[in-house]
Amino acid sequence: MKEIVAIIAALLAFVGNISYLRDVFKGRVRPHPYTWCIWSIVSMTTFFGGLAKGAGIGALPTGVAEGFTIIIFLFSLKYLFQGNAADIRMTDNYFLVICLLGLIPWAITKDPTISVVIVVLIDIIAFIPTLRKTWQCPVTEKPLLYEMNAIRHVLTLFSLQTYNIATMFHSIAMICTNTIMVMFLHCKKK
Repeated sequence: MKEIVAIIAALLAFVGNISYLRDVFKGRVRPHPYTWCIWSIVSMTTFFGGLAKGAGIGALPTGVAEGFTIIIFLFSLKYLFQGNAADIRMTDNYFLVICLLGLIPWAITKDPTISVVIVVLIDIIAFIPTLRKTWQCPVTEKPLLYEMNAIRHVLTLFSLQTYNIATMFHSIAMICTNTIMVMFLHCKKK
């Protein structure tokens, strides 16, 4: 049963991210490069940390999403290289520095649980520039990816082979942050 739930969660990651990538290509959304850079690092850490702590098949949705996160980050760089960094504010630079400094304890400890806790906290901080950008200009994001992410993380929790901080913390945090993002998008559209 856990395998089926993990596969469904991985499919939701696929659908949400393919839709988001399509919107990036069509210029309907503008992914914030700082956020997606940090998410690439965080997702990789939570994926391998979860595997190390026994997530089993429950790590599959995170692995699928990580592949897309890296691709979306690479496409987000076009806004920096085209000289169109309008979505980046000075405060975003501070959040990026805080996130990158937060990687130091992870590099030092090399403990999967401590690493996952640190990078999930970094992940939450990395979400702030995207939340700010979305609140100010909601047309730069679409809710489908974030809706799929919230549902995917609920399913991921049910598909885990082992339940501990390293395997659960990321999904719990992502359910909260993605739900907030969806509420931002729907609230601002009204």
